[in-house]
Amino acid sequence: MPIRRRRLLTSAAAGLGAASVGPFVIRDLRAQDVLKIAGIHDTSGGLDIYGKQMVATMDLAVSEINAKGGLLGKQVKLINYDPQSNIQFYTQYATEAATKEKVAVVHGGITSASREAIRPLLKRFNTLYFYNTLYEGGVCDRNIFCTGSTPAQTVEKLMSYVMKKWGKKVYTIAADYNYGQITAKWIKKYTQDNGGEVVATDFFPLDVTDFGPTIKKIQAAKPDLILAPLVGAAHISFYRQWAAAGMNKQIPLASTTFGNEVVITSPEEHNGIHVVFGYLEGINTPENKAFVETIHTKYNIPHMTELAAMTYHGVHLWAEGVRKANSIDRMKVIEALESGLTFAGPAGKTTLDAKTHHNILDVYIGEAKDKKFVVLEKFPVQTPADTAAVCDLKKNPNDNKQYVIDVKT
Repeated sequence: MPIRRRRLLTSAAAGLGAASVGPFVIRDLRAQDVLKIAGIHDTSGGLDIYGKQMVATMDLAVSEINAKGGLLGKQVKLINYDPQSNIQFYTQYATEAATKEKVAVVHGGITSASREAIRPLLKRFNTLYFYNTLYEGGVCDRNIFCTGSTPAQTVEKLMSYVMKKWGKKVYTIAADYNYGQITAKWIKKYTQDNGGEVVATDFFPLDVTDFGPTIKKIQAAKPDLILAPLVGAAHISFYRQWAAAGMNKQIPLASTTFGNEVVITSPEEHNGIHVVFGYLEGINTPENKAFVETIHTKYNIPHMTELAAMTYHGVHLWAEGVRKANSIDRMKVIEALESGLTFAGPAGKTTLDAKTHHNILDVYIGEAKDKKFVVLEKFPVQTPADTAAVCDLKKNPNDNKQYVIDVKT
């Protein structure tokens, strides 16, 4: 079946071939023989550099589950939607997945805006939701599990590392939406905690591509280092213009979001950039090596980011919840997931925290080198302390909001 632009449909056992750009093979599975789940990830538009690999790893996880007999005696059928980096399509497809397809769970969303567009819908329709993307923290809702890292797990470790290496004066350039704005506050906090100063912070809408004036401002400010929580295809222009101006040889740069961009940019543009994530391809474990080999060869995806790895972890964690609950009943699965379930995979061991519904995970600092990331340091078992400061679903199971965490600076 050829792919339609707005909706991708595949069984979990079907290979993606060339990720999400080739035809899908559909097995003839009768409706009563399958458990349906949905993925809502951008495979077109400005966020497709993240979405395509998330589709691939979700398919891989479901394929592995089905190869071992499926769940509850049934095969798992994966329905993939492409919202084209458009919030309107997110709400449309979440509604369709919950009401028409009656899926057991939705995995999806990349930006915080997309998550907050569909989170209340899925709660209203009593459909379990997994958000597998690193984000700014603070979501407190019993119907959602957030498997990606948050700033308290990553930014603290990165700022300490790069400031010891490069200096105390920091210039921040960030995406102009929730993630970028809140992460910039954490950067300021941890810069000050390490005896430094943020000399300036600039925010950019996701469609901005001209960073010339900003580069001039940075040159005038003369910081010791740049922190760049930029997001999306348009913002790749910064790294290219930074290198073209020769600034990558003068002022070092670190980022909380520079992931798949390592494939799109050249070594001359990215070598030396430091990053921090809950997953890096360079993790030297048998589980990760097998994962990377499969994704590269079966799906023709050249590079995996935290978003892709945590999507894989998220699907397997959900499956563990179903097995423990012996049911796809939403509340039974939630209670099983709250029991401290873990999954050991390419990112290491991840554990769902019952109070926050966020992941306890390992964090890795890496350096971009010739289209790959070299792991520089690992920080095991990092808790989501930022979200834990505002969210306790054990005490307040009816909580249903994203808290804006008060970052003291």
